[in-house]
Amino acid sequence: MSQTPRMPVSVVLFTLAYLLPAVGAAVILGNGEFIFYSVVMVILCGVVIAVHHNSDLPRPVLWGLSLWGLAHMVGGLVPIPETWPHNGPNAVVYSWWLIPNLLKYDQVVHAFGFGVTTWVCWQGLCAITNSLATSRAIEPTFGALLLCMAAACGFGALNEVIEFMATLLIPSTNVGGYVNTGWDLVSNLVGAMVAALSIRATRPRSRP
Repeated sequence: MSQTPRMPVSVVLFTLAYLLPAVGAAVILGNGEFIFYSVVMVILCGVVIAVHHNSDLPRPVLWGLSLWGLAHMVGGLVPIPETWPHNGPNAVVYSWWLIPNLLKYDQVVHAFGFGVTTWVCWQGLCAITNSLATSRAIEPTFGALLLCMAAACGFGALNEVIEFMATLLIPSTNVGGYVNTGWDLVSNLVGAMVAALSIRATRPRSRP
């Protein structure tokens, strides 16, 4: 009987090291938006633990998820100088134009995060096929990777639903408007495509 995979202690400690201070800062500052997101983050941590127990996610994927969480916390809570180019009324890292009017920090985080999500979906698909006791491991074919990309983009759309809920529950947020949502979805797709190509490059198909 195989042993249930455990979360690496280093990943758990690293995640707690930024999550707990971020939650405390959000409470002290009265940042209702990030208190809401912190609750979502805790729920997602529980989901990741459950997925890891069933799929045995590789350590790089777990680190990627943790770093995504850190990027999210930094983006919403760390202020930037008012003189830095930013989008919207809140001068925080999430609103920072890395390349003015072309590329925001928020878009990079979306691409990275849902690229990692594509890897998680691939690992889940591999775990499902392994549980079926097939003679051959699943290969990173166009169809399999497209399925993982679609799943990751679906989770990205769910993220936009959560952000929409935040705008309904909290009087003032830094979510942005329709154009921002559109670029978020584009960034998710770009990240998913890069991840799919990376999986294909590192897991070449076996020859017949």
